[in-house]
Amino acid sequence: MTTITHHISDDLLDAHVTGNLPHAFSVVVAAHLSLCDACRARAEAAEMLGGALLDRVNPRAMSPGAKDRLLAALDDTPPPPAAIARSGIFPAPVMQALDGQPPKWRMLGGGIRQQILSADREGSLRLLYIPAGRAVPEHSHGGLELTLVLQGSFSDSEGRFGVGDVETAGDEVDHQPVAGMEGPCICLAATDAPLRFRAMIPRLLQPLFRI
Repeated sequence: MTTITHHISDDLLDAHVTGNLPHAFSVVVAAHLSLCDACRARAEAAEMLGGALLDRVNPRAMSPGAKDRLLAALDDTPPPPAAIARSGIFPAPVMQALDGQPPKWRMLGGGIRQQILSADREGSLRLLYIPAGRAVPEHSHGGLELTLVLQGSFSDSEGRFGVGDVETAGDEVDHQPVAGMEGPCICLAATDAPLRFRAMIPRLLQPLFRI
């Protein structure tokens, strides 16, 4: 059984539970929760606490016509998409982002590949494939980066990260992740700002690869 040692922080977990986390980061957190019993229990406890607090709020009278507007909005809302199950190493939240299809990798160089799953003003979400023993170019961050390991492992200045582990890297982290020798490392990564590469070639290719 995989031992998860790097978890989601309380502030990110609370933001996810209350629906205040940007989409890219929310998918990473949801995928981690599907793999981590400890964090899933924390999330469920936070949801229960939120429900208990709502029960103590004094109710207010509804404005005239509020019920009719609500029913009309429900009529206009399309049905939710059918649930997509886990497939192989990819948890259900990742498969949902993949629309139920296998990854469509794009080469970045040195055997490293990626697929961008979503990108908007609040952040981007991507899958990364890193061959065994291969290092990602050294970089720091202009914002937050969450990286969840789905297969294999990687190590950097912050430690070793295996399946289910999440690395939280802010602007204070300058690192060069290296995939473990046991096999390719596949990660799910969310960022809200471009990475800051030290080497010239990654910086020149950055706009092309949207990293």
